Amino acid sequence: MPIRDLLGDPRVRAVGVVLGCLVCQLGLGFGYAISPLAPDILAEFGWTRALYASAQGPQTLLIAITSPLIGVLVARHGARAVLSAGAVTLAAGYGMIAGMQAWWHLALAWAVIGLGVAGLGDIAVGAVVARWISRWRGLALGIVYTGSNLGGAIATRAVAALADRFSWRFALAVLAASGIVVLLPAAWFAVPDRAGAEAAADAEAEPASGSERDLDVRAALRTRSFWIIAIGLLGFWAYLYALLQHFVLALVDTGMARDLATAYWSNAVFMGMFSKIAFGWIADRVPAKTGLLLDYGLLALSSLFLLGVSGGGAATLWSFVVLFGFSYAARDVVTPLIIVHCFGSRNLAQIYGVLMLTILPGSAGSIFAGWVHDQTGAYQLAFLTLAGVNAATFALLFAVRDERVARPT
Repeated sequence: MPIRDLLGDPRVRAVGVVLGCLVCQLGLGFGYAISPLAPDILAEFGWTRALYASAQGPQTLLIAITSPLIGVLVARHGARAVLSAGAVTLAAGYGMIAGMQAWWHLALAWAVIGLGVAGLGDIAVGAVVARWISRWRGLALGIVYTGSNLGGAIATRAVAALADRFSWRFALAVLAASGIVVLLPAAWFAVPDRAGAEAAADAEAEPASGSERDLDVRAALRTRSFWIIAIGLLGFWAYLYALLQHFVLALVDTGMARDLATAYWSNAVFMGMFSKIAFGWIADRVPAKTGLLLDYGLLALSSLFLLGVSGGGAATLWSFVVLFGFSYAARDVVTPLIIVHCFGSRNLAQIYGVLMLTILPGSAGSIFAGWVHDQTGAYQLAFLTLAGVNAATFALLFAVRDERVARPT
């Protein structure tokens, strides 16, 4: 087969789209690399942990504000420009952290990173994959979303090693450069603006009546499932951001060496690669709601093991690493699938964008954990609170349903 015909084959093109989106997702993993650098940053600037954690607030603000806009831009103009702009912006943000001299510099840099994360995030790549692939959509999403875990696993170890050898500023400068060298070419050359009519030729098309019953954002906002999913995401963000900022610090507080604490964190991030593929495979074989409940159930269980991390042994710590790494990453897979299940695929990007507003209040989890440590000298009360939140959101998700069926005709 001629090369031109081969590249024009929708199946080959779909594989290229998956790989391009996977590389773009590497950039989302860069944020995991800041946690191992926290001891160095706090030592240099002398900030309290609550103040340090609060600097990330502008990032979540920008993600929350721009996510609905990202959904609209992708729907109207395609993903290539959005992802490319996200790569450049992300690189600029990490470059700003490398040169920061004050707290407000860090806050501003996190805001810029927030714009980059929104552009490179799950909304854009999820919409691209959903448009190009139907038959194995769950598995394709799982493969694509492993990019953030692969990027995080590499970045956490790399920046820690570079910081030990050179400095934390040099490590972040290298991280910024990789955004231009690695992410930008993938976004521009591998991701098409929009799928042609033949893109899903190998897929089983959804019934026409299904697309006619799909809910738009306004209709979704009037359903109970939208608000239940939103509450679930709110609890998830609170848990994730608390650990992003404080997990390595919590281990270092016990006397553990930074390199070892970083390795545990990196292993948790790396576990996400397997969970996303596994959940993608599972999602193609079980109802979306079953996958959602399995994911959030494991997440709640991980928070129980987190309570024993500071005083427990290696078995407790590894149990947390496996459960948390497996469950937090699978959220990327189950969220777009439950949105499609509840509201249909036509307005996935827009509905997902509105749901991402939950990241703003959810980011307060990191500030809360830092404040608890500043007041009590330990994280235990914060971790106990987060465990309760995880249990409550898990129970609430049992009430999610297909709103297209429940909607009056």
